[in-house]
Amino acid sequence: MRKAGLLILTCWCAVSSSVCGARVPQPVGAPRGVPHISWVVMAGDSDNPDAQFVCQSDPRTDCVFTASRPGAQVWSSLYLYYHGVGEEIRYAGSIQIGFFEGPPTEAHEVRPNIIVKGNEIIHQSVVDDVTATPGTYSMTFDVVATTATGKLQPIRDAVRVVVK
Repeated sequence: MRKAGLLILTCWCAVSSSVCGARVPQPVGAPRGVPHISWVVMAGDSDNPDAQFVCQSDPRTDCVFTASRPGAQVWSSLYLYYHGVGEEIRYAGSIQIGFFEGPPTEAHEVRPNIIVKGNEIIHQSVVDDVTATPGTYSMTFDVVATTATGKLQPIRDAVRVVVK
């Protein structure tokens, strides 16, 4: 279940190091032609949830937030990048985001169903406020990339996120 304040945006982006206003993380040492999702997490306030870098996928960095407090809510932008592999590919599945505000037993969920053609990159943004409850949370990827020929590539990852 998503709360009303969760904002999800998707846009097409050209392959570039400055795609859609943020640097797209490129996997280090990954073989060419293997589907992948990279991501960047930023934090700030409701006027600018991109004020400061928190963490990213490549190279992997620790994700640590300050907890929201009454009168001082912390907002976060999660940028997801679905990378093309030279042929049409569909990314579908679930991404659970546990560090956003909401009931402790409910992670926010993004359900991508995105087609990427050629070597383009599709960008998806998720913006919401960070939980006020300190603890360790996760951002969990359970996505399958399917090529036009039917080849399947599971993309699974669990990212540890600490809210202090």
